[in-house]
Amino acid sequence: MKKLTTIFKLFMLASVLLLSSCQNESTEVLQEDTTARNSVAELKKELTPSSLSIPEAVQTQLNDSKQNIEKYLRANLQITGVSVLGQLSTEKGISISKDLISNKGSYIASGNITDPESVKIGKIGSINSAEELSEAQKGLTDLVAQEVKTNTGVLEITWNHKGEQFSTLCFYNSNGIIWDNVLGGLIMMDRGSTIETSKDTQAKVASKWFKEWWTAKWLWGSKRGEIGYQITIYYNGSTVSNADVSDWGNISLGKAKSESKILKRTGAYGQCKYALGLCTPTGSLSFNSNNFTVSFSGLGSNIVSNGTKSLYP
Repeated sequence: MKKLTTIFKLFMLASVLLLSSCQNESTEVLQEDTTARNSVAELKKELTPSSLSIPEAVQTQLNDSKQNIEKYLRANLQITGVSVLGQLSTEKGISISKDLISNKGSYIASGNITDPESVKIGKIGSINSAEELSEAQKGLTDLVAQEVKTNTGVLEITWNHKGEQFSTLCFYNSNGIIWDNVLGGLIMMDRGSTIETSKDTQAKVASKWFKEWWTAKWLWGSKRGEIGYQITIYYNGSTVSNADVSDWGNISLGKAKSESKILKRTGAYGQCKYALGLCTPTGSLSFNSNNFTVSFSGLGSNIVSNGTKSLYP
C-alpha cells in the first residue's frame, strides 16, 4: 500500500510539473505575440502617412521575388498581402524597428531557394541557440542602425508558410527594398567558371588561367554578392615556370571572407588552395589559418567553399 501511495505521489508531481511547463510555454508565446502587436502599434505612432502606392522599383522587386519564390518553393511559401504602413519620421521609430525585427517572436528565413531543402523559416528565438540568437539579433539591429533612416518607407508583408500565417516589416526607399527578414534572409545562388589561354603566340612564356566563382542574388534576381578565385600559370611547352592566385569576396548587407595561396608554383602544373565564404548579416564567418578553411556559424544564408585547384599547361 505504501508503494502504491509513493507511485501515486510521483505521478501527481510529474503531472503538476508538466502542466506548469505547458503553462509557462503558453505564457511565453502569448507574451511574444503581445509584444509584437504592441511594437507594431507603437511603430505606427512614429510613422507619417505616405502614398498608398508603392514605388515602381519596389513593386518590381516584389513581383520578381514572388515569381522566383513560386518557381522554386511552390506552395511552401507565398506572399499573400502587402500593405503600406507609412514613413519613419523619428529616431524612436527607428529604435522600435530594431526591436521589432530582432524580437525572439519575429519571423526570419535563411537558405538558397534554388535548393529548397536548405530553406529554413521560423521565429528567431525558436531556430537558434542562445549564442546564435545573440549573433542574429546583433546583426539585425546593426543593419537597421546603418541602413534605415528617417523618411524610410515601411511595408507590412503577409506570408503563408505551409499553412502558417505571419507577417514581416519591409523597409524601402525610392530606389528599392532595403531589408525584410524573409526577402533579405533568403538568397539565390549561381556558380560559374571559365578557363582562358593567352593569345600571344609570339611570347616566349605563355599563360593560362582558371577562374571560379559563386554568386549570391537577391530574390528579385539582381546580384548581391560574390566569392571567387583565379589561378594563373606561366609556362613554356609542358613546364610551368611560375603561378599566382587571387581571390575576392563581397556582399551587400552581409559578411564575406576570401583567402588563397599557391601550393605548387613550378613543374608539371600549378596548384592553389582557396577558402571562401559569404553570409547574410545574421550569421558569422571565421578563417582557420591552420587548415586554411572558412567556416560558417549561426543563422543565415551562406555560401562556403574550401578546396584546391590544379592547372596544367
